[in-house]
Amino acid sequence: MKLKVDYFSKWLLLVLAITFCNFAIAQRTITGTVTDAETGEPLIGANILVAGTSSGTITDFDGTYNLSVPDGATTLDVSYTGYSSQTIEIGSQSTIDIALSAGELLDEVVVTGYGTSKSREVTGSIVSVKEEDFNKGNVNDPTQLLQGKVAGLAIARPGANPNGGFNIRLRGLSTVGASQQPLVVIDGVLGGDLNSVDPNDIASIDVLKDGSAAAIYGTRGASGVILITTKRGEAGSSKVNYSGQLSLESADRLPDVYQGQEYIDAGGTDLGGNVNWFDELLQTGTTQTHNLSLSGGTPTTSYRVSANYRDVEGVAVNTGFNRINVRGNLTQKALNNRLTISMNLASTSSDQNLGFDEAFRYATIFTPTAPVIRDVNNSSYDQWGGYFQVDAFDYFNPVAIIEQNTREQKVKNISSNIRGDYNITNDLVVGMFYSYQRSNRDFGQYISKYSFWGGGLGSNGNAIRENNENQDQLFRLEARYNKSFANNLDFKMQLGYEFQDFAFQGFRAQGGDFLTDAFTYNNLGASLDFDNGLGNVSSYKNTNRLISYFGRINLNFDDRFFATASLRRDGSSRFGADEKWGLFPAVSLGADLARIGNMSSFDQLKLRAGYGVTGQNVDESLLSLQRFGPGSKFYFNGSYVPSYGPVSNANPNLKWETKTDVNVGLDFAFGDYKWTGSLEYYRTNTSDGIFLFPVPVPPNLFPETKLNVGEIENSGLELTLAYNGSLGAGKSYNITLTGSRWFTPTLVTLSDPETGVGIGGFRTGANLGSPGQNNTPLVRLEEGGPLGQFWGLVVDPNNPVKENGEWNFVDVDGDGTQDDIADRAVIGNGFPKYQLGLNTSFNLNNWDFNIFFRGVFGHDLLNTFRAFYEAPGAISGYNVLRSSADIPTLTDQPQFSSRHVEKADFLRLDNMTIGYTLGALPDGFSQIRIYANAQNLFTLTGYQGVNPEPRFVDDSAFGPLAPGIDRRNTYFSSRTFSFGVNLNF
Repeated sequence: MKLKVDYFSKWLLLVLAITFCNFAIAQRTITGTVTDAETGEPLIGANILVAGTSSGTITDFDGTYNLSVPDGATTLDVSYTGYSSQTIEIGSQSTIDIALSAGELLDEVVVTGYGTSKSREVTGSIVSVKEEDFNKGNVNDPTQLLQGKVAGLAIARPGANPNGGFNIRLRGLSTVGASQQPLVVIDGVLGGDLNSVDPNDIASIDVLKDGSAAAIYGTRGASGVILITTKRGEAGSSKVNYSGQLSLESADRLPDVYQGQEYIDAGGTDLGGNVNWFDELLQTGTTQTHNLSLSGGTPTTSYRVSANYRDVEGVAVNTGFNRINVRGNLTQKALNNRLTISMNLASTSSDQNLGFDEAFRYATIFTPTAPVIRDVNNSSYDQWGGYFQVDAFDYFNPVAIIEQNTREQKVKNISSNIRGDYNITNDLVVGMFYSYQRSNRDFGQYISKYSFWGGGLGSNGNAIRENNENQDQLFRLEARYNKSFANNLDFKMQLGYEFQDFAFQGFRAQGGDFLTDAFTYNNLGASLDFDNGLGNVSSYKNTNRLISYFGRINLNFDDRFFATASLRRDGSSRFGADEKWGLFPAVSLGADLARIGNMSSFDQLKLRAGYGVTGQNVDESLLSLQRFGPGSKFYFNGSYVPSYGPVSNANPNLKWETKTDVNVGLDFAFGDYKWTGSLEYYRTNTSDGIFLFPVPVPPNLFPETKLNVGEIENSGLELTLAYNGSLGAGKSYNITLTGSRWFTPTLVTLSDPETGVGIGGFRTGANLGSPGQNNTPLVRLEEGGPLGQFWGLVVDPNNPVKENGEWNFVDVDGDGTQDDIADRAVIGNGFPKYQLGLNTSFNLNNWDFNIFFRGVFGHDLLNTFRAFYEAPGAISGYNVLRSSADIPTLTDQPQFSSRHVEKADFLRLDNMTIGYTLGALPDGFSQIRIYANAQNLFTLTGYQGVNPEPRFVDDSAFGPLAPGIDRRNTYFSSRTFSFGVNLNF
C-alpha cells in the first residue's frame, strides 16, 4: 500500500501539544461547604474541580472541603449527581460556601422543534445528545456523532468512501417510496444541509423519534426529525479554541481471493506477472483537520466565529476531498432586553475527488498474474494507453480505471438566517425568522479515449459536465405565550405561520469523440459528437412552495402531570389540484408516578403516551400534471431534429403519504440519579404510499405514474439504560446501554383494487445483473407478508453439487423437477432485528477514557461477490474467491441461491479514545488536552463479505424495499487511528 504523509505539517500539532507538558506554578488553599439549596443539608461526596485542570477534591461527611488551587485559577466547577452543576468565580476568596439545587437531569433543556422544554416536561419520544457524549475521532459527517447513541436510530455506511453519505433510519421503514432520511433542522432552518455544518461547531443534537414529537413539522416529519444546535458565544471574556487532528486510515477487510503462485496452483493462468490488485488500488488514507474559533460577549451582545479545514485522502487512490467551513453568529439584545436579534451565516466550499467505486469490483477478479504495465510505447497495449487489458466481457484492469479517468465535483453551500424576538409582556413573545440557503454542485467526468472500461475507447473519449443549483427561502412568524398560575399550572402556547419557497435549476452536457485527452471535461467544444448530432445537452428549472400553519399547547401541573397537543396544516404546490392541503395533529400525555405516589425510591418514574400524524412530500415537482419533454433526435432532411413526447401522466389525485404513530414510554431515575433510562414501544401505520407504478398505454400516454397506493405497518421496542458512578475526587465513570428491537415491517398492501394498479399479491425484483444473471430477481414483495424478503433457489445444504458438477437445488414445490421459478422460496431477510450500543467512559483526574461497542443482529446480507465469483471452474479466466475451494466439484455457471445469503450479525469495537489534560498550564492557556483515538478496531462476525453493515437501500427501482444487497461496487471499509490536540486560550 502507498503512504502519503506530509510529516512536517501533519505532525506539528502533536509536537505543539507535547511542548507544554511541564510547568511549575504556585498554589493557595480554599475551604468551604456544599449543601442542598432547599434543605440546607450537607452533600457528601460532591465534586469540586479547578476549571480547566485535573485539580480537585470531594466533600467529606459534613459537606466540607479543602482544596489547593494554582495561582491564576479563576473558577471552580462544582457538581453532585442529581443536582445542577455550578461554576463559581474564585476571585480573592479563601472560603467559598456553595448551595446546589436538585434536578440537574430533569431541568436539562431539550430542543423540541420551534422551541425548547425542560426534560421533566417532555411527553413525546425525544433524545438529546450533548457535545460531551458525541462520538470522537475522525468524524467528517455530523451523523457520525450520533452513531449508536440513540435507541432506534440506525446510521450505516457500508464502505469508507469519504464522499459517500450515511443512510439514516429512525425506527425502521417509514415509507413505501418517499424519502427515508429524517428531516434535518439546523438552528431553525428546515431542510438544512449536513455538509454546511462542521462537527466541531455542534453543541447538541436532538432527535424527535415519534409522531407526537415530529407532527409539528407535518409533511416532512414521517421519517423523524434531527435538530442540530450550533455553538454560540457567552457573556464574559473572549475565548479562543483550537483543535487539530491527524488520522491514518487503512482498508479493513478485503475479498478473500487467490494471489500469486496460489492462483496458479489452483488452476489459474500464468501471465508472467505477480500483482496484488488491492495494493495497487489502496493507500494509507490521511486526514488532517483544523478548527479555530473565537467567542465571547457582554450581557447584551454575544458572538462566535469559527473556521474549519478538512483535507481527506481516502483509502482508495484518487478519492477524497478538501473542505472549508466558515460559520459565524451574533446575538444582540436591545430595548431594555425586550428585543433579541440573532444572526447566523455559514459558508462551505468542498473540492471532491469522487474516484470510481467500480474499481473495487474488478480488483477482486482481475488475474493476479497479469502485469499492470503503463508503457504507452508498448505496441501490444498502446490501444489501451499502455495498460494490460484482455478483450473480454466485464473484465477490466482496475488500475487503468482509476488512473486513466477523472470524476470530480465542487460543492458550495451558503446558509444565512436572522431571527428577531420581542417581549411584548413578560408572558408574550412575538418573533420573526428568515433564512436563505443556496447550494451549487459542479460535476465533471471524463473517460479517456484509451479507457477500455466505461466506453471511452469505443466513443474516442467521453466527457460529462453538469451543474445544479438549489435555493430555498423560508419566512416564519411566531407568537409564544407562557404563563404560570397560582395553582401550580404552567401553560405554554405557540402559534406560527411558515412559508418556504424552493427553486432548482441546472444543465448537463455530454459528448465524445475527442482528438486528445488533454482537455478532460473542460472543453466540450472539442467534442466532435456535437457536430455529428450525437452530443446531448439538457437543462431544467422548476420551483415549488410549501405553506404552513401550526400551533402547540403545553401544560405542566405541579411537575406531576404533563400534556402536549399540536396541529399543523401544510399546503404544497407539488400535489394535485384538490389534494394540496394536509392536516397533521398530535397529542401526548405524561405523569410522573414517583411524585404522584410519593415513591421515595425513585427520583423519576414518568409514564408517557403519544399519538401523532406525520406526512411525506413527493421528491419532484409537476408530477400531478401531464407533461411533455424532448426525446431522442432523428435525422430528417439533412439535419438532426429533436422529438417531443410525454414524460409523465396527469394525476390530479396525488396527495400526501400519511403515517400515524402510537408511542408509549417510561422514563425512570433512581439512586440520586445514578441510574437513569427509558423504555419505549411504538407502532406505526403508513398509508397512501407514494410509489412509481407501471400503467397501461393507452389509455395513459406514459408507461409509469406515481400513485398513492400502498400501506405498511411497523413496530418496535427501545431501551436506554445509564449508570453514573463516582470513584472519588475528579474520578467518575459512566456506562450507557442503548438497545432496539425492530419487528420486521409488514407490507399490508401495494395494490388498488378499484384501478387494478399494483403488484397483485406479490412481485419480485432488484435484479442481480451481469455477467450471466441479468434476469435474476433477488427480493419478493408480498402483500400481507414481511418486507425485506430474499427470494431465490434453495441449495441442498447436505449435497450442494450433483455428480455431474451442476448445482443441486431443492425441489420446493415437490413436483419432481427443478424449476428456476416454481422452486424459489424465501431464503432470508435484509432488515435487522436488533441494534445495540454500549458506551463506557472514565474520567480519572487528568486522564479520560472512552470505549464504545456497537452491534447489529438478525439481518441477512446477499453477498454478491460470492454469487458471481465463487466459481472454481472459472478460475482460468479470472480470479475467484478462495471459498470456491469449498465446492471443488462444481463446474456449473454461477447462479444466485440460498448459498449466497448469509447471516450478517456483528459486534464491533467502533470507537476508543484515551486523552490527557495537562494539569500545569503556561500563561494564556485555560486547557490543553491531547488524545488518541481508534475507530473500527475489530469486528466479530460470521459474514464472509467485506462489511456486515445493513444495506438499507438498493440502487434498483425497489430502493428501500430491497434491503440487504451487498453490491460489488461498494467502497471497502476501513480502520482509522487519530491523534489530536485541543487548546483553549
